[in-house]
Amino acid sequence: MSGKFRIEHDSMGELKVPEDALWGAQTQRAVDNFPISGLSMPRQFIAALGLVKWAAAGANAELGLLSNPLAIVVQKAALEVAAGDHDQHFPIDVFQTGSGTSSNMNANEVIAHIATVDFGADVHPNDHVNMSQSSNDVIPTCVHLSAAIAIDNTLLPALKHLSKTLAKKARETDAIVKTGRTHLMDAMPVTIGQELEGWRSQINHASERLGDTMKRLTALALGGTAVGTGINAHPKFGNKVAVLLSERTGIEFSSAESKFEALSSQDAAVETSGQLRVLAVSLTKIANDLRWMNSGPLAGIGEIELPVLQPGSSIMPGKVNPVIPEAVAMVGAQVVGNDATVAIAGQSGNFQLNVMLPVVAHNLLQSIELLASASTCLADKAIAGFSVNIDHINEALDRNPILVTALNPVIGYEQGAAVAKKAYKEGRPVKEVAKEMTDLSDEELDRLLDPAALTEGGIKH
Repeated sequence: MSGKFRIEHDSMGELKVPEDALWGAQTQRAVDNFPISGLSMPRQFIAALGLVKWAAAGANAELGLLSNPLAIVVQKAALEVAAGDHDQHFPIDVFQTGSGTSSNMNANEVIAHIATVDFGADVHPNDHVNMSQSSNDVIPTCVHLSAAIAIDNTLLPALKHLSKTLAKKARETDAIVKTGRTHLMDAMPVTIGQELEGWRSQINHASERLGDTMKRLTALALGGTAVGTGINAHPKFGNKVAVLLSERTGIEFSSAESKFEALSSQDAAVETSGQLRVLAVSLTKIANDLRWMNSGPLAGIGEIELPVLQPGSSIMPGKVNPVIPEAVAMVGAQVVGNDATVAIAGQSGNFQLNVMLPVVAHNLLQSIELLASASTCLADKAIAGFSVNIDHINEALDRNPILVTALNPVIGYEQGAAVAKKAYKEGRPVKEVAKEMTDLSDEELDRLLDPAALTEGGIKH
């Protein structure tokens, strides 16, 4: 800003506004009132505000409430806001009035300012840009709209990419048999491909859960106005806005069946955040498995080697750390924390309005963005490029006393336990010890203790 000021006024009186700011008096009051975090509302949320104002002007014009010339200039300015052309003019802190009224008026004032210049006559932020709306239905609508767009355009494609990467790597490693682990202890063998298929199933289920949640996230509050009754809005306004937004985004939006629920609760946002938390938990599990498998290289499990991306220590030369899985695990922790915030915010609906809407938007959108980026990094910089230490895997597999489990149907649990204990104590292969302690032939032992066959399940007689 230039450091010069102009005088603006609202219903509370006059105050100074930076000369080159596109906002007006109500935005300035919010800037002055909330110097709290330095965090402004997310880009996706500002884009949603622009789209809502664009759709509202279009709906009002179709309903004969706003003249076409006025609607055209409002829509043009609103799309500039949606595109991010004026983000520097949205300075209000996330921690503001709980209804988000300040952010709604910020959008109204910026759009009115731009439209006034184009129109050559006054375009009013309340009477024209905010026509048929209230902050109380605009902001919940923007929460849903921004989250739905972010999930559809960013997160779901990232998860699809991660799933495909896992599927490709699973095919490449499907014949590599390794020691399975339960309780972090040696267990029956599995293939690396089977392990990766388990991870892929987690990611696919996360996508399915989010897809189901979208059915409720795409129901919009607009048309409920101040308390859910629709006062000062045409009865067809909400439906027309939903149609216009659907056409613009390619996502099927609808007008919420109960505007009272849509204004007073954030249940769909809480549900969405919960599904994001499940995904965060899945990604953390995958990241930690990769860290364990990569551990060592000499004193750890050392089954795989993740791509070498950067030096791992400022003091230990040659050390390389699993930096991508670590970053993904930190994302998981952040998203779980965000979900706790959204849950607390979601229960703060008092009578006809939830009063923690801005912080819901901030945490929900941050979680979506973090998970999308983390999923892409995990796919491209960890899973796609890891190599397998086959010799080390085979060495551990040959000495795994738990292989004796395959002999249980033939020699019984008690004798199997005795074989396993002796093999473990003496550090010898199970097959060698079993040959001494049972009357099974070499041929039978080879067949019963074949690690690859054991990964296929069932009883081998």
